[in-house]
Amino acid sequence: MQLDRLKRYLVAQAKEPSTWRGVVLVATALGVSLSPAQREAIVTVGLFVAGVIGAVMPDQKGGTDAE
Repeated sequence: MQLDRLKRYLVAQAKEPSTWRGVVLVATALGVSLSPAQREAIVTVGLFVAGVIGAVMPDQKGGTDAE
């Protein structure tokens, strides 16, 4: 079934750190129509969240960088 396949794909993508970084960066970019103070706050929070996601979530399957 195509719907099951799509669901599995979306769930797999949701587990990827790059997906969440992308979501945060897109949401941050959408703040351009707000006041300068609001934009600055959104950019600051967006960069903070992207940094936390990058620091906390593993990039490799299995969650370790063991050599």
